[in-house]
Amino acid sequence: MCTGKCARFVGLSLVSLSLICITANALLLVPNGRTTWTKDHISLQVWLMAGFIGGGLMILCPGIAAVRAGGKGCCGAGCCGNRCRMLRSIFCSAFGLLGGIYCLSVSGTALRIGPKCLMNDTWDYHFKETLGSYLYNRTQWSLCVQPPGIVYWNVTLFSLLVAASCLEILLCGLQLVNATIGVFCGDCRKKEGAPH
Repeated sequence: MCTGKCARFVGLSLVSLSLICITANALLLVPNGRTTWTKDHISLQVWLMAGFIGGGLMILCPGIAAVRAGGKGCCGAGCCGNRCRMLRSIFCSAFGLLGGIYCLSVSGTALRIGPKCLMNDTWDYHFKETLGSYLYNRTQWSLCVQPPGIVYWNVTLFSLLVAASCLEILLCGLQLVNATIGVFCGDCRKKEGAPH
């Protein structure tokens, strides 16, 4: 696969994943789709906006850069081809790696600690001491009275963020390699359209 086509595929995938992360983070702010819960009733990891900032905006940048690197070069097929855009994509992909790592670390921590919920008339992180073992014991999930279904809500959305950020890290790493090859070798598509 030529570097331009690969960059375009990676870029479109990153843009899609970033939108998924932004949506998941927005849903975490409204447990069960209700806005009645105050700032004090939502977990710190939700407020760190890992899905919105790390997996979202910080991935949108390398995604768009990769899509642009997959287009025709700034000078067409001659001159530098796509080398300039590929070089920009290298720096954007490194930035995206940081965003993906941030999203993964915050989301992983949120899964390990569990949500903030009301149990035994106390708002706290009641599953913190279980070190994530509550994930395998669904009978404990119903112990959180308020917000209703918060454990299922958080586990589902943070698991989605973990999966998406892992894919983002993988794709940003792939684009780093692809763009580096593109800087040194150019885009093979310019040869495809050349007369024989």
